Amino acid sequence: MCLAIPARITALHGETMATVEIGGVEREVSLALVDADVGDYVIVHVGIAISTLDENEAMKTLALFAELDEAQDGPPV
Repeated sequence: MCLAIPARITALHGETMATVEIGGVEREVSLALVDADVGDYVIVHVGIAISTLDENEAMKTLALFAELDEAQDGPPV
């Protein structure tokens, strides 16, 4: 299974590369498929930003991922 994760752009590198922050971790990704700027949220899949989204939607999705993480860390069933 593959996931695409919301990430916030923290820096641009030329016209097609950016640094994004995902859960406190920074990664370089390609922006070749989107038009985005520092502070924007993008959906990242295998190192490529595949679309942009607004901050509210990004926060909702990240909250759901956090809930899943908490559920997995609970007591064994």
